[in-house]
Formats: sequence, structure tokens, C-alpha cells
Amino acid sequence: MRYKKFGKTGLEVSVIGMGTWVIGGDHWGKVHDEDSISAIHAMIDNGVNLIDTAPGYNWGHSEKIVGMAIKDIRSKVLISTKGGVTPPSFGRDSSREYLMGDLERSLKNLQTDCVDFYFIHWPDENTPFEVTMKALEDMKKQGKIRFAGVSNFTRQQMEEASRYGIIDVMQPPYSMVDRSSETLIRWAAAQGIATMTYASMGAGVLSGAYRKIPDFTPDDYRVSFYPYFKEPMFGKIQKLLSVMDAIGAKYDATPGQVAINWSTQKDFVSAALVGVRSAKHAEEDCKGMGWQLAADEIALLDAKIAEYLD
Repeated sequence: MRYKKFGKTGLEVSVIGMGTWVIGGDHWGKVHDEDSISAIHAMIDNGVNLIDTAPGYNWGHSEKIVGMAIKDIRSKVLISTKGGVTPPSFGRDSSREYLMGDLERSLKNLQTDCVDFYFIHWPDENTPFEVTMKALEDMKKQGKIRFAGVSNFTRQQMEEASRYGIIDVMQPPYSMVDRSSETLIRWAAAQGIATMTYASMGAGVLSGAYRKIPDFTPDDYRVSFYPYFKEPMFGKIQKLLSVMDAIGAKYDATPGQVAINWSTQKDFVSAALVGVRSAKHAEEDCKGMGWQLAADEIALLDAKIAEYLD
């Protein structure tokens, strides 16, 4: 496993972290809790020291699975969770009262008294950033969180929020099939703000497992939240996968391992989150950290991404 310095936190974090939206088990196809726990243990055994979750991932279920998995090995892993999203319709509430309650529920689910990273999941336009950031600063003083972050914020929103408290880390989407946040990530890196990217595998489309459009149910997040399994984007991604296949063959690697290396070798990405459903998937993703893409291969991939997807 490779590690990077994580912004100004003083921590060294594995270049891949485990994202746990999938193991929440809601609108992601069949997911089994026993497999999820095995996947978490496999990631940790392979050197991953970062697990990201959120109460919004099936309303606490993902957090509970993480809590069960790490309760006896808490010191081996950095835990990231989020607050400010309300059930059942994913509303937004970053008021002090709601965030304080959300954090307490998360701590109970995770079976811990402190989380390492605590994010505002989505910006709440109805609550002043001053109120939200003051709540995060107070959580730090209380010893219930170590570092504060924001997810899905714009640069303007981050600059405004930073007037009232410290943003240690940000979490935007970023992958070969979604580079919309790259300018923002580069800006954040220049400020010393760590970046934990999500959707690093494009909801699984970059794994290479899907060469034909799958028959997902309409409410499956892979089609309701992401555009990758619909035309014309699916066809464009298949062209990119053919390039990834050729590069991967040099390393006896899967397209997914190529995709993860592409993200983690970007110097402005601190850690890339990957979702896994089983120990087998975890082993495969971590195996991809045993080698790195050459500079000319990254350049080729960047060129093909621009040609096919931009």
C-alpha cells in the first residue's frame, strides 16, 4: 500500500480508502452484511487505513456495519463520516442543533467516541456558514471530531465557510469519467486542504465488469444518481476501457486497477475512495497498488479521456 501526507493534518493516509455507500445496502443491488464486514477487514489487512461512511447511506446502516467491523481494531483505521442530510428525502440541515444530534447518532452507530474526519455532506443554503462552521469548531473542542471537512461544496462556498472555521479536508467526485472538480481539487491542494475523492470507479463502470448496459432497476443509484450506464456516455466509456485493457495487460491488471492508479497518481489527490462488496473485491483493488502507471501511460489516458469524454 502507498501513503500520502494528508494536507495539513499531519497524518499519512493510504492512497485508497474504502467508501461505504454500497454496503449500506440500499439501491445498490444485493449486498450482504457478512460480506461487507469481510471486505472492511480485507482492506485493513492490506494496509488501507481510511474508511468513509455517512448516516445517509441507508440511514445509519452503513455506519453500523463499519462500527461492528472496526470495534476491536479502532486504532488501525481513520474513520470519516458526514452530517447534515435528513431522511427520508435527503434534505439538507446544517444547523447546529441538527449537526450535533447527527454526530451523536453517528458516534453510537460507529461504536466510537471520536471520528477522525467529519464532513458537511451537502451545502445547506438555509443555514449561514458561520453557524455551521462554529458547530464544527465546537465539535473539535469537545474531542468528538479531529478534523472538519466539506463535501460537494464549490470554491466560493468553501472560501465563505473558511471565514468562520478551518476546512481540513474536502470530498468531491473525481474519476476518469468525471473530472468536473479537477480545478477545485487543484485549488484546494494549493491551500493545503486534503482531498478525499469519491466515485473513483465511476460507480463501477471503470472496473471493466460491464461491457453491455446492465439491467439495473430504475431506482438503482448506478442509474438514478450517475449517468455512466446510459447512452451515449456508456459507449464512450467502452472506448476508454479498450485503452485501459491494453495498458492493464502490461501489468496483468484489471481496468479497475488502472483507474485507481490514474487517480491516486495525481499529486493533487490525497486519497481516492473505492467501494467494495466483498473481500475478493478488496484484495483486487489493493493489489493494484503494487505497481504504478508510467508517465507516458498517464499522458495517453489523459489524451483519450479528452478525446472520448470531454
